[in-house]
Amino acid sequence: MKKWFLFLAASFCLQFSFAQAPTPSERKKLFPTLQLLQVDSTTLTSGLLKRQPTVIMYFSPSCDHCQHQMDDMLAHTKEMKNIQVVLATYQPFDEMVEFHKKYHIEKHSNYKLGRDVNFILPPFYDIRNLPFIALYSKEGKLLLSHEGNIKVEKLLQALK
Repeated sequence: MKKWFLFLAASFCLQFSFAQAPTPSERKKLFPTLQLLQVDSTTLTSGLLKRQPTVIMYFSPSCDHCQHQMDDMLAHTKEMKNIQVVLATYQPFDEMVEFHKKYHIEKHSNYKLGRDVNFILPPFYDIRNLPFIALYSKEGKLLLSHEGNIKVEKLLQALK
């Protein structure tokens, strides 16, 4: 009887060990469930995005490295015209609005900017440094993830 109980207990424990949630590195391979509050107070969700290559950039509007990354991406507007760029921040709404004005986001139809009000992305990607960049294929497959600045050429190369 004791052996039978130990067998059942071991089986029960094994069952739960295989039912664990995906680790951050496994989750990163999936396209995240987005819920971003945009400047016009509408919500951008994953379902509203086009099926095309997508860059997700998690940033802070006051971060110098993030601003340099944005400058680099905007300097390559022609090369990135077929890439959807989702800019997500956790900072206050008014800082995001200032960033929107500074970079004239409305002039770039492939750019979407929003506030991660539910703080979904940092734990999803296990983000430690900004800017954080994730590049997905049009099929939603993760091609590259990077913390810190990255050259646009490297993003474009990953899409080939």
